[in-house]
Amino acid sequence: MGLSLSPLALIVLLACLTALHQCNGNPFRRNNPFRHHHHPRFAKHNYRDALTKSIMFFEGQRSGRLPSNQRITWRRDSGLSDGAAMHVDLVGGYYDAGDNVKFGFPMAFTTTMLSWSVIEFGGLMKGELQNAKQAIRWATDYLLKATAHPDTIYVQVGDAKQDHSCWERPEDMDTPRSVFKIDKNSPGSDVAGETAAALAAASLVFRRSDPTYSKLLARRAIRVFQFADKYRGPYSNGLKKVVCPFYCSYSGYQDELLWGAAWLHRATRNPTYLNYIQVNGQILGAAEFDNTFGWDNKHVGARILLSKAFLVQRLKSLHDYKGHADNFICSLIPGAPFSSAQYTPGGLLFKMSDSNMQYVTSTSFLLLTYAKYLTSAHQVVNCGGTRVTPKRLRTIAKKQVDYLLGDNPLKMSYMVGYGPRYPQRIHHRGSSLPSVANHPAKIQCSTGFNFMKSQSPNPNILVGAVIGGPDQKDRFPDQRSDYEQSEPATYINAPLVGALTYLAHSFGQL
Repeated sequence: MGLSLSPLALIVLLACLTALHQCNGNPFRRNNPFRHHHHPRFAKHNYRDALTKSIMFFEGQRSGRLPSNQRITWRRDSGLSDGAAMHVDLVGGYYDAGDNVKFGFPMAFTTTMLSWSVIEFGGLMKGELQNAKQAIRWATDYLLKATAHPDTIYVQVGDAKQDHSCWERPEDMDTPRSVFKIDKNSPGSDVAGETAAALAAASLVFRRSDPTYSKLLARRAIRVFQFADKYRGPYSNGLKKVVCPFYCSYSGYQDELLWGAAWLHRATRNPTYLNYIQVNGQILGAAEFDNTFGWDNKHVGARILLSKAFLVQRLKSLHDYKGHADNFICSLIPGAPFSSAQYTPGGLLFKMSDSNMQYVTSTSFLLLTYAKYLTSAHQVVNCGGTRVTPKRLRTIAKKQVDYLLGDNPLKMSYMVGYGPRYPQRIHHRGSSLPSVANHPAKIQCSTGFNFMKSQSPNPNILVGAVIGGPDQKDRFPDQRSDYEQSEPATYINAPLVGALTYLAHSFGQL
């Protein structure tokens, strides 16, 4: 029987076919690694607002002379004579967490992760791209000062033990601003390798917008990596009394050498680094089964980063890194063979009680980044016969970020200033003490503890700060003294910037 259509039905059919052709005939959609991820459902969260705040947080952590466009206005200049003890200029950079010490190891990792967030997702950031770049540059300007002398890196400003025995605003600091360094006689391949990674990654961020600065960062990264590789040893050996137990290098320095080489390979395209990775990868622990990614252990990050070279650039010699990256992914998938990750009853990835949220944000970032690489290469993850698609990785990452933003048993956002309910008593000196504007007189070292012990909410809102988070049973007491759960840190926020950008974009908020 022949098919007869009314003129109206024909018009409707033609319109549908034209629309279909336009959708499928757009070359951007075909080659765009972000295609097909637009979640049609209405987003429960304002990821764009969370993104803005996650970047703004870094302004609250600034050390040095603050610029006129400073948005967290309860902060003032601090640490203006940093480095004077060793006759070097070490003004600037970031306080890592709720104290007033500048620790170079986590600062460099923060810089690498902020840079990676921009490298992968900066094209989607719209108006936030400038703010993200400024956050990176505040760190790289400091890292350039810290690496100005060949074969020397200044890795810490401030005596952590004395700093921790005071509760005072950075603007009032009167504890010793001692300066600590690594050099040929007291090496630190871990902090040097991470610093090289940070400078190399940042050089990619500024390649188009500031080529001169980008070249300076790349040249310095090369020099710092040579130093890291030539004089090998963990920085905790020579500086044990200073950096332990705060930022002791527990995982050794091999991961940072592999990570630094991977970033230099990506930034310079120099075959020397590819050769270095091929020759040294196994010795440096490329195939180890650890599945923790944070300021201390970079193995997993290096695997994901190097898998891109195989998946997208088709570098066959790095084939093994796809397998190593897959092993990490399989360890996270609930119910998959080889799954080893622990989750709270409410569904939060749980690694450890101290500052657990850093693993949530770094893992979410890696899941979204690996999903992007897999999509570009039309590949999936194989977990012992179980096919895991990029879409599944995105779903897991989104669930983690949503928990952080308030989809949890306590209905609490773990980002300060986001949502109707968030932590009020974070473990952070500047946030918990009256601001200089409201209390111009100096608050002495021990007097500050009266504020620390008080049950009142913090007077200054550290917008965008993500704190350590709930315990393994989803409980959160919101106590200032509980630094494990209530302290923010730059390296918790840095990878979240990339994850929030992706989610804001995929829900049409950017």
